[in-house]
Amino acid sequence: MDIVIKAAKRVEQGSSASRRLRRAGQVPAILFGADQDAVSVTLDHNQMYHLLHKEAFHASILSIDVDGTVERAVLRDAQWHPYKQLVLHMDFMRIKTGVAITMKVPLHFTNEDAAPGLKLQNGIASHILTDVEVSTLPRNLPEFIEVDLTGMNLGDSITIAQLKLPEGVEVIDHGHPDQVVVTILSPQVKEADTEEAEGGEAEVGGGDAAEE
Repeated sequence: MDIVIKAAKRVEQGSSASRRLRRAGQVPAILFGADQDAVSVTLDHNQMYHLLHKEAFHASILSIDVDGTVERAVLRDAQWHPYKQLVLHMDFMRIKTGVAITMKVPLHFTNEDAAPGLKLQNGIASHILTDVEVSTLPRNLPEFIEVDLTGMNLGDSITIAQLKLPEGVEVIDHGHPDQVVVTILSPQVKEADTEEAEGGEAEVGGGDAAEE
């Protein structure tokens, strides 16, 4: 997915300047990395708001057009207002050809209809992880990693070490390759967890009543 972002260099700095930009429908941002000086830029708020709600935006190489000069970069951070639908600031890191980057990539769980534990045994898929951190050259960065549930029965799990990765992509497992990504739970296990949680709430409620 080729995402192009229009940006303009920002001259004014400071919190007052940033507030004026936001009132004008702009987002202050910074572009850094690749052994170059950091550059302060402004972006269109509406475009950023909608892009931030697209999954691919968070795991793609972006083309940032800064006053006619195109920079290749990835999103590193986005700061939101605590209660308004307002993007306050964004950080982008330039990529360097031939140098690996680390990125969080979403997981897509597929073929649930081909999992006997779900289709025939009334199991429930428990997604322990929804994304993983990977290390890869920019040209190999995937928008997502597929987790195929075909053939999974009750009690079956898929771990990080079992993920089928695109060529040139390595998961950073932080020393835990046996970390479970998804498991198929029986309905009884799910119901027991729910009943335990409800029982705990009832006990807390009863204690409050006794104190009153």
